[in-house]
Amino acid sequence: MDAIHTEGFDAALTLTDHIEHLPDRKRRELARIIEILFAEVEAFQASKLSAKRNSGKILKLILYGSYGRGDWVEDRLSGYRSDYDLLIVVNKKSFAEEQELWESIEERLLKEQLGHRIETPVVPIVHTLQDVNDQLARGRPFFVDIARDGIVLYEARGHPLAKPKPLTAAEEQQEAKIYFERWFNSAEKFSEGTQFYFAKSDRNHAAFMLHQACENYYHCALLTLTLYSPKSHRLKVLRSQAERIDNRLIAAWPRDSRFSRRCFELLSKAYVEARYSAKYAITTEELTWLAERVRVLQDLVEAVCTERLSL
Repeated sequence: MDAIHTEGFDAALTLTDHIEHLPDRKRRELARIIEILFAEVEAFQASKLSAKRNSGKILKLILYGSYGRGDWVEDRLSGYRSDYDLLIVVNKKSFAEEQELWESIEERLLKEQLGHRIETPVVPIVHTLQDVNDQLARGRPFFVDIARDGIVLYEARGHPLAKPKPLTAAEEQQEAKIYFERWFNSAEKFSEGTQFYFAKSDRNHAAFMLHQACENYYHCALLTLTLYSPKSHRLKVLRSQAERIDNRLIAAWPRDSRFSRRCFELLSKAYVEARYSAKYAITTEELTWLAERVRVLQDLVEAVCTERLSL
């Protein structure tokens, strides 16, 4: 991996000279994203009195996926657009688990996108250096690929990645099979729950069950194909990760209409709001459309996973 060695977030100032394979506007976007990340972390820690909570540090920012490789997609006809896949490597588990911070960063980046200051969606995942190096030592393909192909946008000195130790094909196949059987079965049960609540005209609980089915299908695909899935309930994160691994999964979710985008947003919010918010509302038409798309996702996930397991 190419790397910038720098202190603080001065990486944003040198970044435009670093990732030459990207257009100027993409380099400027990434520089802006780095500035936002460090500014949000600084503001969050300034609001905390605990020295323990202020000791968290970002050690690396690694761009991976299509923008790291240079094969990103921006299809204005279909509405599909590749995301910036960003691995944030931090020093401590407690810092990686500061959900208030990372959610506020995601919200800030979304506002930047809605305000057209950033055009490209950002999908960050957060892991400690110890976790990343443990995953590399265990030969997890997802992290091995990042270590091999990712571009380090920022790096604090003295925190190297471990040397990857690839799994044998037999070990990888056995783990993938176990993951597929567990997660696909779980997703099917949530799909059955969707039908149960839908039949009782309880659309909110049906939406929650459908969210869980969709989430489990994505975990199934990611774990079967890469032996890794982020610990997240956020469908946008899981969708982005899965579509990056196998672009056939893009077909599950049309993006070419306001209705389709609104429906996916309703499904994304259902994990919390369908259960706890009196303001959450979903129509029969929206829920029916979503159920049809999740069935498409089910078929696609089964196809790509079966193909992987037959190798």
